[in-house]
Amino acid sequence: MSVQSQSPDESGNDNEKLADNNETVQRKRSAQEKKTQGKTLGSGRLMALDAVRGLAVIGMFLQHFAVSNERTAFVAGNTTLLFVLCGGISYSIMAQRMKERGTDASIFRSKMLARAVFVDVIGYLLIMLNTPYGIILPAYAAMFVFGLVLVHRSTRVLVYTTVALLLLAPPLMILGMSYLSGAYLLKDIAGGPMSALALAPAFVAGMTIARFNLTSKRIAMTLAIAGFIMLVIGKLLGTYVLPDLTISFESWLVSISDLSQTPPDEYAIWPLNITPPQMWHMLLQTAPHTASTFQTLNGLGLAFLVLGLAFLIPRKISVLLTPFAAVGRVALTMYAAQFVIVWVLTILGIDYDLSWIPLNDVLVMFITLLIGSIIARMPNGPLESMMRRFDRIFSSFGPTSTSK
Repeated sequence: MSVQSQSPDESGNDNEKLADNNETVQRKRSAQEKKTQGKTLGSGRLMALDAVRGLAVIGMFLQHFAVSNERTAFVAGNTTLLFVLCGGISYSIMAQRMKERGTDASIFRSKMLARAVFVDVIGYLLIMLNTPYGIILPAYAAMFVFGLVLVHRSTRVLVYTTVALLLLAPPLMILGMSYLSGAYLLKDIAGGPMSALALAPAFVAGMTIARFNLTSKRIAMTLAIAGFIMLVIGKLLGTYVLPDLTISFESWLVSISDLSQTPPDEYAIWPLNITPPQMWHMLLQTAPHTASTFQTLNGLGLAFLVLGLAFLIPRKISVLLTPFAAVGRVALTMYAAQFVIVWVLTILGIDYDLSWIPLNDVLVMFITLLIGSIIARMPNGPLESMMRRFDRIFSSFGPTSTSK
């Protein structure tokens, strides 16, 4: 029995074939990893996330134009937290995508700083309209800056930070309402229920959620269940515990307050010109825009529930999300538009309270969806386009991205 020996050429060909096979397997594996990564963050926009952001904007329109309707009372305050939560998710997803593309971290920082400036300016322009509603854009801009400290931290750090803010932000916010009341910029950062500090738990919670694969049904179900549990706990506390606790707490506050204290001199130097904090009773309230731990817990619970349910909607009927996602894609433009509309109608002497119209909430929702869908037919919303051009100018000064 003879044994055939391979020539050096044949052996070399076999080695080349083996190398080619290994390279093919490696390419397939790399492609699979990228595909899995794409499922986590998505190569494009996440329709469910846009839809939830759109719901938040629609809730604001309901709150402002269907004022007295009890069916829309639940949106007050909750829509703000939902809007900010979606902002934190988008913020973190953008950072992760840029990191995966090998973009230098300074590019992301410059983009976020530029967007913070842009959003802040838009916010103050809206404040100058002097409408009767609070503007969160200056606080939103501040969160863009503060987020840079956390965006590349571990998920565990983000979770701990969210819990710490949920507990510590309310009392610090109340201190800020007194000590920072005369400084508008600092007040937007930490001086009241609409400040960055008060809304930070929702923003950081959004950054945390973005670390998980939201397109996974298991993750979406977990998020919805967690939101439901948070909402139930918050409601039970608000119904059975907080009323009696609030009475006792407020009685104690009155007993220790110095009623004989002379009012501060407003012309004195800081900090002799400030009023001591007087709003400690807000810590146990659940009313909208009190930014207490309990109100934030309720709002985040509802936000988690809505977000989880949106991502659980089957792909076959995801077309139901399309009109809401259209509003969400132009959320900044739509957010600003509501205050401009109120300003214009007030100047014209037109009453914009539609609470007297039957099914007014349905009407407001339909009009909002219609306006949002029309604007969304553009490549980007007007303010979104301006913001991207603005941050592109700043990011062009940074180092160019490198491929890994």
